[in-house]
Amino acid sequence: MDRTILESNPHQVIEGMAICAYAVGAHKAVVYVRSEYPLAVNIVTKAIGQAEELGLLGKGILGGGFDLEINVFQGSGAFVCGEETALIRSIEGYRGMPRHRPPYPVQKGLWNTPTIINNVKTLASVPPILDNGAAWYRDIGTENSPGTAIFSIVGNVVHAGLVEIPMGVSLRSLIFDICGGIPNKKKFKAVQIGGPSGGCLNEDFLDTPIDFDSLTEAGAMMGSGGMVVMDEDTCMVEVARYFLDFTQKESCGKCTFCRIGTYHLLKILQRLTKGEGLDGDLELLETLSRDIKAGSLCGLGKTAPNPVLTSLKYFREEYEAHVKEKRCPALMCRALTAFYFDLDLCARGCDACATCCPVDAVFTTSNRKKGVDQELCVKCGECLVACPPEYDAVRKVSPPNLVPFIEKIPDKKEEGR
Repeated sequence: MDRTILESNPHQVIEGMAICAYAVGAHKAVVYVRSEYPLAVNIVTKAIGQAEELGLLGKGILGGGFDLEINVFQGSGAFVCGEETALIRSIEGYRGMPRHRPPYPVQKGLWNTPTIINNVKTLASVPPILDNGAAWYRDIGTENSPGTAIFSIVGNVVHAGLVEIPMGVSLRSLIFDICGGIPNKKKFKAVQIGGPSGGCLNEDFLDTPIDFDSLTEAGAMMGSGGMVVMDEDTCMVEVARYFLDFTQKESCGKCTFCRIGTYHLLKILQRLTKGEGLDGDLELLETLSRDIKAGSLCGLGKTAPNPVLTSLKYFREEYEAHVKEKRCPALMCRALTAFYFDLDLCARGCDACATCCPVDAVFTTSNRKKGVDQELCVKCGECLVACPPEYDAVRKVSPPNLVPFIEKIPDKKEEGR
């Protein structure tokens, strides 16, 4: 979201920075952009040069006595540098790690000088607010959360992409009216809001207004403006594992709770997705998550357990199925699923599934029916995709639903290749 603003309208951000610098008496400013966004880096650098040529930056701006120098700093893409004190350390040439506050950056920040830090959208909002007045801005959104929100919406929606909405619009309106709803006639299951460490909300929260207070109360957050929409085929245990894997790798390692706690959270979730869950794992997940939130120094550790806590709270039956039944209800966890052929539907002589199998796990019997060698199968699902819809013979199943298919499995050795 911020990258798109920098690439599409850098001058509005630069103008907001100049106004901000003039208001606080700052003469140096920095645009911090991760180096993985070369287009944004190039466009912002060029825009700064254009502003300097027009006398809008540099010495004696617009013939007055105010000077401002803006530089672009390319970060290395560390997620933890979204925390302001870690970002400051990164600019100073050190490893991006947060520090205790106080002193706050406004007291002692970059190079030990008073520093204010704001995100791109905030700075880009300054010029239109000055042009139209604070009352105009407060008329948009809600009383406690005025203005607009920009979300990067991905996942199981018809129209994915960037969406700017007034604060207060409901999740239902955003997902179903603006983004077109869930494709392929699937049912809505959950939405994860706030980036990798945002909370997962079920359909009971579809009428929740999108604002800071309401999302926080529900267990999610506005965060970086990321939103992932999930349909009925999504496993919430796997979703929690996926996001924990990211935040655990991005931990800077300074806090014991974050460094070691997220590691153990991830290991438990990995066990669950493999059918190796133990009695007491769910309680351990909850206790450990709350300890990590309480004991971590920065926002990364304090919010990393959010996907675990919210999915446990709103989709606990899925966790229990993984632990007690060694089953994935959504058929998403590879270790807990298998592919079989319904021999009553399998067509003779059709080799669509066999030709697409990357590990040659699909074999043909003497009567031209198909079977799957479970020892070779990597559960990629290519056979399911390749099977012609008029036959629809491939089944993706999970215990205890394997029995009717196992009884029909042809014996590869007896039937022959």
